[in-house]
Amino acid sequence: MKIVGVGCCPGMLTESAIEILRRAKKCYGSDRAIRIAEPYLQPDCICVTITDFKNLRELDDKDVVILSTGDPMLGGLGDLKGEVVPGISSLQLACARLKIPWLKVVPLTAHGMEYKQVLHSIADEIVRGKIVFLLADPEIDPRSLSLLLREQEIFCDIAVCENLGYPGERIEVGSTVDPPGVNSSLFSLLLGHFR
Repeated sequence: MKIVGVGCCPGMLTESAIEILRRAKKCYGSDRAIRIAEPYLQPDCICVTITDFKNLRELDDKDVVILSTGDPMLGGLGDLKGEVVPGISSLQLACARLKIPWLKVVPLTAHGMEYKQVLHSIADEIVRGKIVFLLADPEIDPRSLSLLLREQEIFCDIAVCENLGYPGERIEVGSTVDPPGVNSSLFSLLLGHFR
């Protein structure tokens, strides 16, 4: 089995990933991952939309390709058994857009969580001088998160990165005092001192 990162948006596939997709006979992925991979798949490739990611652990077919949006090792499917083929992640694209070196960044995920569950980790990393890249759950509101950080006397920059690489891409930088809003369910956040 191969776990292939299709990138965070069209145009972010590596040559290795494209080569694997061109030979794929059966792919599993989210609707978005399948749409990104589709131009490289053969017409006879069977694509299965994943509705329950927990069941992927039961797959045991060496010829299956699992599509992971972004990079499988960034909050993705890289812990599945099989070869991992990296893709260009939203972390990489956000850092490039904002000219933030990766070595200053700590990635955290809040997928399927309330931001209060990751608040302590976010605060700790900012106090350590790191910039937090947060894979945000669509339910996370940067304004509420900023309020909670201010209550802990943490004042920093905050950037909302929406629809990275897609038409309508939007990056807005504010602060925990004047945080940007979110207009899309596809977004990530950067928090720390980077301006």
